[in-house]
Amino acid sequence: MSTYLPTLKQLQYLVALHEHGHFGRAAEASFVSQSTLSAGIRELESLLGVTLVERSRRVVRFTALGNQVVDKAHRILREAEELSDLVQAAGKPLAGQLRMSVIPTIAPFMIPRFLPRLRKERPDLELFLREETSHDAVESLQHGRVDCVLLALPFATGDVEKAHIADDDLYVAFPKDDPRNPPDVIPPSMIDEGRLLLLEDGHCLKDHALAACNRPELRASATMIGTSLHTLVQMVDNDLGLTMLPRMAVDAGILTGTDVVARPLKSKNATREIALIWRKNSPRRVDFELLAEELRAE
Repeated sequence: MSTYLPTLKQLQYLVALHEHGHFGRAAEASFVSQSTLSAGIRELESLLGVTLVERSRRVVRFTALGNQVVDKAHRILREAEELSDLVQAAGKPLAGQLRMSVIPTIAPFMIPRFLPRLRKERPDLELFLREETSHDAVESLQHGRVDCVLLALPFATGDVEKAHIADDDLYVAFPKDDPRNPPDVIPPSMIDEGRLLLLEDGHCLKDHALAACNRPELRASATMIGTSLHTLVQMVDNDLGLTMLPRMAVDAGILTGTDVVARPLKSKNATREIALIWRKNSPRRVDFELLAEELRAE
């Protein structure tokens, strides 16, 4: 066994550099100076006797071995965090620090409702929230950057455990003066191929909406342009097309102050599942199940 082993701090610096691709941004994310982060990575390379990062004035490029070390570092850091979680889980339930990613089509509509009550009822819980697309949130979970994710299913999440929170129906949003006078429930056949506006890639709601319509031609013709649901609503309000909204957004008042009308989509797949997911076999499973109960209380 080697007398000298990499430190967790050195591995954290390496992972941060790999994630950000820039020494300055990696140092900022690590809350250290650039010189400290650079020195830590050089110490790691010296300790291992290999070059992990090729440096130039403009480019940071990881060697093939460097990429392998980063993959292993992710697993080591995750195991170290789970060790800390194991100790924390032995104390008071749902207490201490907990990092949760929330997707943008849930965050602005659920967080304002549950966060004040959670702070009041769970004063020992330090909940750090991070808004990310579904893809990025799942990646953050697998790499140990967050402890759990509040997202919408179906979505490819890998090997995780989950707790069901709620079912959220999909609505079709269109201008109030739509000449076709849409019925109280909208069938997918009424959705114009060239007028459907959806969120850009990376948002699971786009796939949920297309799957609910079950019309392959929509995937090819839909305009994936919106960066947020609020942006899409403003586009519809300006008669640029129609879009899909989750019921929670409609109930939260996203249409307030607009001339946009929303009606339920008539489809057997017109529902997304709101769920809390976490890494399988996490020692904080009880905490996550308690958090799920708190979220269901809404």
